[in-house]
Amino acid sequence: MVQLVKISDEKKQHYGDAVEAFEKLIEELSDSDIAAGTLGDAEEFIQQRNMEIKRKMAEGYLNERSAREEKLKKLESADGQARTHRVPNRRHQIETIFGEVEFNRIGYRGPGLGLLYPLDAELNLPPDKYSHGLRREIAHLIADQSFDAALETLQRYGGGMIPKRQLQELTATLILDFGVFYSRPLKILNPNDRILVITADGKGISVYNQDLREATRKAAEADQKKKKKRLQPGEKRSRKRMATVVSVYEIAPYIRTPEQILGEKVEKPPPRPKPQNKRVWADVTEDMGTLIEQGFEEALRRDPDQKMHWVVLIDGQPELIRQVEKKAELYGVNVTITQDFIHVTEYLWKAGHALYPKSAEKREEWVYGRSRELLRGNAQNVATGLRRTATLYKLNDEQRVPVDTAADYIENSQSRLRYDISLKHGLPIATGVIEGACRYIVKDRMDITGARWRLISAEAVLKLRSLKASGDLDDYLRFHFQQEKDRNYFWVVKGEKQAVR
Repeated sequence: MVQLVKISDEKKQHYGDAVEAFEKLIEELSDSDIAAGTLGDAEEFIQQRNMEIKRKMAEGYLNERSAREEKLKKLESADGQARTHRVPNRRHQIETIFGEVEFNRIGYRGPGLGLLYPLDAELNLPPDKYSHGLRREIAHLIADQSFDAALETLQRYGGGMIPKRQLQELTATLILDFGVFYSRPLKILNPNDRILVITADGKGISVYNQDLREATRKAAEADQKKKKKRLQPGEKRSRKRMATVVSVYEIAPYIRTPEQILGEKVEKPPPRPKPQNKRVWADVTEDMGTLIEQGFEEALRRDPDQKMHWVVLIDGQPELIRQVEKKAELYGVNVTITQDFIHVTEYLWKAGHALYPKSAEKREEWVYGRSRELLRGNAQNVATGLRRTATLYKLNDEQRVPVDTAADYIENSQSRLRYDISLKHGLPIATGVIEGACRYIVKDRMDITGARWRLISAEAVLKLRSLKASGDLDDYLRFHFQQEKDRNYFWVVKGEKQAVR
C-alpha cells in the first residue's frame, strides 16, 4: 500500500488506524469493481467506509488525550477528600455518533471513596455510554421523526447504536434544563417599536389510561366498563390529555382598515410584518393556568418595564379567557385581550346558513356585512341585529339556535372584540401563529392514527419540537451539556489543587 497521508510518528501512534483505513478506501475506489461502477455505487461504498474512518479518528483523538493525561500524586476533590491511590489504564467504552470507541484513562480512589476520573471531566463525558455528539443527533432526529424512524436513520448511516428503550429514556433526559434555559435574561432592542404578543391554545394527545388526568381517566374507565364497540355520532373516546401550547413573540405595528382585512377593492395594505424572536412551547404535564403563567413570565423576561404594547390573542375558550385575565391581574400588567377574528366569523357563517339556506350569494353578502361592522367596533349592534333578523325571518326555535348562539357569543365577548382599536394601533387580531404551532408541534407528530403516548415520552418530544420550532435547539443543547458538566463533575477543584486542566 502506497502511503498517501504523511503524519509524524507521534500522531501515527494514535491516528495510524484512521489513516490506514482512509488509504485503503482510496485504493479500493481505484482498483476494485467500484472503479468501473456507477456513481451511486461509489457513494454507498464511501458512506459505509467513511463512518468507520470517522470512528477511528474519534478513537485516535481519545487515545491522544489519554496519552497526554497528567499523573497526579493525589486527587483532591471539591469536598476536600483526597484520593491517593492511582488506578491506571481503566478502559472505557463510549458510543459516539460514529460508533463505539474505547480509550484508557486514570482513576483515583481512597479508603471508602469511589473512583474519580479527571479525564472524564475534561472531556465532559456523560455518566452513561452515549456521547453528547450522539445525544445531539438524537435530539434533532426525535424533534422530526418517530423513535423507530430515528433508529432507522442511525442504522442507515452506520453510526452510533442505541436500543429503543434506552433511546426513549435518553430523550427524556435531554429536556432537563428546558425551564432554566428560558429563565435567563433576554434583552430586546428597540422595545418601543414593537408589539409584544402572548397567544395560547390547546390540543389533545392520546395517552394511556394511567397517564390521563383524573376526570378523564374516570370517564375512560366508565367507557371501558360499557365495552362499547362503536361510538355514537359526535362521541369521542376519553383517551386524550390536553397539551397547552403557548407562543410569545414581537411584531411591528400593522395598521389596516376593515375593508383591507376583508379583501375588498380598496388600496392594498403594506407588506405584513413578520413575527420576531418567536418562542413557542407546549406542555402536557402542567395545567393550562401554569402554561399561561409561563407565557406572562416569558413576556416579562423580554419587557420587564412594559415598554411594548402587550396583546394576548386567544379563541373563545372560557377557561383560557379566565386564566389569561387571572394572570394579567396577578402580574399587574396592562394587556389588550383580543379574541381571534376568524373564530368569530365562524359563528357568523353558521348563522348565515340558518338565515339564507338557499342563497350562497345573499349569505356571503350578509356575513361580510356583519364582519365589517365587527371590525368597526360595533359588536353590540351586530348581536342585536342577529336576533332581530331571526325574528323578522320567523325562524322556528330549532332554526334560531345558530343565530342566537352567534349573538350570545358576540355579546358576551364585546370587551375582547374591539377590533376598531386594534386596527387603528396596528395590533394583530388573528391567532394564526398559535394555530400553526399547534399543528406543527402537536398534531403533525403526536396525532398519528392509532398512536398512544406515555406521558414522559410525550413531554420530551413536545419540548424538543418546541425548541426546534423556536430556533433554539442547538443553543439549548450547548447549554444543557454545560449544565450536565456542572452536575456530573461538581467535584472538580480549581486553583492550586486543580485536578482538571
